[in-house]
Amino acid sequence: MSIIVPTCFENPLKEESIKFTEDVLAQKKRAVLPVTALMGAYHIATRYLKIPRVAVKKVLEGIAESGSAALYPQVTPENAADGLDYACAYGIESWDGYLIAIAKGSGTSIIYSLDVELAKAGEVTVVVPFSPEAVSKYHDFLRAKGF
Repeated sequence: MSIIVPTCFENPLKEESIKFTEDVLAQKKRAVLPVTALMGAYHIATRYLKIPRVAVKKVLEGIAESGSAALYPQVTPENAADGLDYACAYGIESWDGYLIAIAKGSGTSIIYSLDVELAKAGEVTVVVPFSPEAVSKYHDFLRAKGF
């Protein structure tokens, strides 16, 4: 989720986030994008970052309507249960547990995220798909805005 949020508003990470998302959707980058991540990104962008709802909706709707095979629509009870197991075992958010469950179910241990805390689960490798400089500027930007 955290890698999609920067696509929704002006910030130092926006261009890199757009490029990465485009590469995933075009399948230039081998990854899946859970459709549920769009809902989570909307929640974070509008509720916490106070980005205008219509602007966020347009960006996320464009991703949802892309027709990309990278969009992962399966939210099964098994994925949810496995995600809860990971969340409970590692003391992480249930959403993060769900990401681990679908990564492992997809045969990978790599998760693209800005949330390096996710790596504490030990079962996955977290890869930040953006330059360290841009990530640092993004975090500084969010701090300056009071987030």
